[in-house]
Amino acid sequence: MKQIKPMTFVKRLAILCQILCIVLVASPVSAADNLLIISIDGLRWQEVFRGYHATLLAQPQFAGQQDEIAAAFDGKSPNAKREKLMPFLWGQVVKEGVLIGNRDKQSAMDVSNSWWFSYPGYNELLTGKADAKIDSNKPVANPNISILEWLNNQESFKNKVAAFGSWDVFPAILNKQRSQLPINAGFMSADWNNLSAKATWLNALQKDIPSPWHNVRLDAFTVGFTQEYVKAKQPNVIYLALGETDDFAHDGDYPAYLRSAHQSDVFIARLWHMLQSMPHYKNNTNLLITVDHGRGNSNETWQHHASPKATQGYLRNLAKHKNGIEGSNQVWAAAMGPDVKTYGEIGDGHTYQLNQIAATALKLLKQKPQDYAKENGQPIGKALPIFNQ
Repeated sequence: MKQIKPMTFVKRLAILCQILCIVLVASPVSAADNLLIISIDGLRWQEVFRGYHATLLAQPQFAGQQDEIAAAFDGKSPNAKREKLMPFLWGQVVKEGVLIGNRDKQSAMDVSNSWWFSYPGYNELLTGKADAKIDSNKPVANPNISILEWLNNQESFKNKVAAFGSWDVFPAILNKQRSQLPINAGFMSADWNNLSAKATWLNALQKDIPSPWHNVRLDAFTVGFTQEYVKAKQPNVIYLALGETDDFAHDGDYPAYLRSAHQSDVFIARLWHMLQSMPHYKNNTNLLITVDHGRGNSNETWQHHASPKATQGYLRNLAKHKNGIEGSNQVWAAAMGPDVKTYGEIGDGHTYQLNQIAATALKLLKQKPQDYAKENGQPIGKALPIFNQ
């Protein structure tokens, strides 16, 4: 047998090591099996990245609450103000993940749909593409297949997907009848097997405490039901749709909108820390946060959101705004987790779109967006450049 010279062996070993290093570096590294997607209805990028708007709060109708809001959320700089408003987002998410949408730092994200209100926005978020036929907020069953429904039909995610929302239109948006997804939204009670004592208590409490709105419940119930379901069923994919921010804004109650934005951050932190305390989710979960639409960018229009097409049609009560509610197409997104790079605020001058969230979610779950798109129709938005690979 021919002997290998020691030097030749060393060279071959070195070459083999180099090849292995190249392969390992080039190969995508996916670590997390679980995904938490959270949307905060109509929360403007301005408050997220600048903190509260002083001139808006200074309006006479808020005089009795200005000192309280300032004590809670004021700061010497926009950075200090935003950190007080959303401490989890700025204290942990931005430090461990990615934030997109700060137009003050050449970072932008827009909706791609032509309406700029909720149902079209959620359809875009959850399907990866705008649908011009989704042109109202009426609870009409969505003909499109969401990524949640598609995942639930895959063998590896069957019965491991769940959705929770404060708005009662989500069963239609996710086409509950067709998708057969477990959905708890609006004023629905917890109805899964073996309810915990807390879930039973939440059911009773929800009936006892009136909501300010006829079709949106308080977010505390939505989050509470989410927590109890997760403890009981431990799904791999969780979608949580918070709603209060939008409704307080429509009411013209800026202080309540700010408190709700802060409480949304508290809820997200609470849910995240709960997941990290559970072996199934600890260091094995990615987080995506975004919104369905923006809001007006002036003191006169911040309450509203609508495109030019919408103000001349479905939302004709805003018809005087012939150019639409400017700024309400502007959205933002954040991400954190084992598969998300630690980048902080992206300021690359590129304008991203809400239709990219669906593909991003699928890639975080090690799924191929093109496989989903084949079933729901091409094209869908490309995944955001946030991956830790």
